[in-house]
Amino acid sequence: MDRKAAKELAHIAAWFERVAEIVERGRDAYLTDVLLQEAGDSLMMKLGEAANRLSRLGILAPDGVEWALAVANRNFIIHQYDEINRSITWQTLAADLGVWRESLTPLIDDARGALAAEEQT
Repeated sequence: MDRKAAKELAHIAAWFERVAEIVERGRDAYLTDVLLQEAGDSLMMKLGEAANRLSRLGILAPDGVEWALAVANRNFIIHQYDEINRSITWQTLAADLGVWRESLTPLIDDARGALAAEEQT
């Protein structure tokens, strides 16, 4: 696996951990805590940028993942931040990204293996 792609996937794995921390706090906490909302926005923007980079590197999205959807979400959050619907962003964090995490696990595992092999050389 290309080193750049492996690094992007490693970042995505770490961001999924942060998403899980937000989701663990629950919907009510998310909907009432501006800091959690901003953290979620930041993670979704980073995931969108990583999806864009992976797409450009020719990494095919696995079933259940659409790079273009993540990029569109990133662009919406950045450019239409005044129109964000927090119920929708919660759904993205709590449900949609869980599916992505599961679907991307094999690629993330490959990336970790590639990066570990690189460190050994």
